[in-house]
Amino acid sequence: MLEKILFNLVAFSIFIIIFFKIIRKNDTNYIGILILQAIGITVSFIEIKTGIEANSFFKNLRYIFSILLPCFVILMELKGLNFSEVISGMWAKILMVLGKYKPAKNVLIKLVTKYPESYIGHKLLAKIYEKEGGMRKAIDEYVKLVDIKRNDYKSYFKIADLLNDLGQKNEAIQMLENLVKKKPDSYECSILLGELLCEQARFKEAERVYQEALKYRPTDFDLYYNLGIVYTMLSEFQMAKEMYEKAAEINHRAYGANYNLGQIAFIQGDLDVAEKYFEHSLYGELEAKAYYQLAKIYVLKGEKDMAINFLNKAIEIEPELLEMANKEQVFENIKQHITVSVKMENECLEKEENEERKNIFKLEKQAREYLESTNSLVRDMSENFAKQKVEEKVDKIFEDTKLKKEKELELERQKEENQKELGSN
Repeated sequence: MLEKILFNLVAFSIFIIIFFKIIRKNDTNYIGILILQAIGITVSFIEIKTGIEANSFFKNLRYIFSILLPCFVILMELKGLNFSEVISGMWAKILMVLGKYKPAKNVLIKLVTKYPESYIGHKLLAKIYEKEGGMRKAIDEYVKLVDIKRNDYKSYFKIADLLNDLGQKNEAIQMLENLVKKKPDSYECSILLGELLCEQARFKEAERVYQEALKYRPTDFDLYYNLGIVYTMLSEFQMAKEMYEKAAEINHRAYGANYNLGQIAFIQGDLDVAEKYFEHSLYGELEAKAYYQLAKIYVLKGEKDMAINFLNKAIEIEPELLEMANKEQVFENIKQHITVSVKMENECLEKEENEERKNIFKLEKQAREYLESTNSLVRDMSENFAKQKVEEKVDKIFEDTKLKKEKELELERQKEENQKELGSN
């Protein structure tokens, strides 16, 4: 009996505390706790009234409802947590998992209206707006999160990321530059900032960003690979080569890095090294282009059959390479041996191009095309230079022959004149 009286005193005291919280905060979320407490207290009064001892299940239930749960709420709030915020957040998350975003949004709007400094409420609202495509509203919510927590670097980054999605590149760059100063080890921030700077052809600035990021992640494939792209666009091919080599060391299946290394070796005139790198890039999405470059190498090495075989393989995989091959001087002597039947359908090609855009980082593709065009330009210049030298040599032979004949004629003329002078004498 004493135990039941003590239980009712404690439970009722806690009930009063929770009740005054409702009055003070004017928050109906606490009503559920009061109801559960009331159930526990009622069970205890019934026991006292009837003299019937409740079984262990009901005893445990009344302690949980009337004492443990309300004490947990009081302790939570003593530590600075808002019970109402936690409950609303949990309920909103459940609704979001069920795909009921509108009811979840209503719960959260009600929460942030009641508690404007609710971090949970604004964060979940930002996610819902982002999911719905309301980027502006999402940015507003992330801004509020930063106002609530000044060191919330993730929300700061999300603002920059969303600004980028909205096409506000300069604003995104400015935010990311500020964030990098405050948190230089922010990897995702450095990657995005580098990409945005590269999009604006600010390659030197991107180089500094990636080099700084390497201090914190010295074995990161993406940083080395992106630096390789940056140095490629700056035409610093030796530095690009070093970066691609480091990237390839980290990831041996880095087909893009091997392909670009092949291009650089090709530009530098090292055909054997270029051949090795192109062979390493045959097994990824660059298979057709690698076959195409290998065909060039075999033409220059004089291995005509290998060149024809690889060129046909390249065109079979990627039909649009046929048009490119027809324009390149290097394939002039083997064009007639192209045996692949190609049907160029615009719709099909557009579809393939769209897929390529999805799978290939835009700047990576740009750097690859830059290397390919540089390679072709160097090759054409070499061929034109050689042709010019041959023409100059032929012209010199003709000139020397002409001079020789003129000298012979002059000697014969002088000989005749001398003979005439002797005859007259």
